[in-house]
Amino acid sequence: MKNKKKLYLTEKLKLDDKKIKEHISSWSHETRDQEGNNIVKKNQGIVFWITGLPGSGKSSISKNIFNNIEKLYGPTLRLSGNKFREIFGLKGYTKQERLQIGFKYHEYCKKISKSGFNVLFDAVCLFEKIRKKNRKYIKNYLEIYIKADSKIIFQRKEKYFHKVKTNNVWALDIKPEFPKNADIVINNNFKKNIRQLSNFLLKKIKKKFK
Repeated sequence: MKNKKKLYLTEKLKLDDKKIKEHISSWSHETRDQEGNNIVKKNQGIVFWITGLPGSGKSSISKNIFNNIEKLYGPTLRLSGNKFREIFGLKGYTKQERLQIGFKYHEYCKKISKSGFNVLFDAVCLFEKIRKKNRKYIKNYLEIYIKADSKIIFQRKEKYFHKVKTNNVWALDIKPEFPKNADIVINNNFKKNIRQLSNFLLKKIKKKFK
């Protein structure tokens, strides 16, 4: 396949380049519409950065909008913070360790978007330092904040660490740095289902890229 983009992360990140290339090995750089006609090529992809507390609905919403994002904006890699940890064998859940992993998220998304592919990335990563770096160094960056009440999240007990007492839990013993200037804010009070929230988010995204 022509025009495949090779992706090389710096040695500093200590990430396996082969694993990243496997994600995009079958993609062509050319973006086509449903009829197969070439549409405008992007110099850089879009990073859709979805953030929010654990249990706020980030991953479910991301999964729900993925097909539409790819149809609208071209080849897209969807990845969650948890999957990223799994692929690259990243461990550590203290605030400082989470911050360092957050910088790896940033570098990964930046590198892939520079290669011309979109990234639909969802992670907690509630650090202002990371978001500032994203805005400074990622050309096409869209920050999406899934806002949810931590008390309701804990009451729902959908996550293991909300059921069993443990350490290094966001909004419990790690203070979140919530976005103050997100491009899109979706309020999840858990009264609407994921499909409704996803459709609402898609409408907002389309408005941003008119």
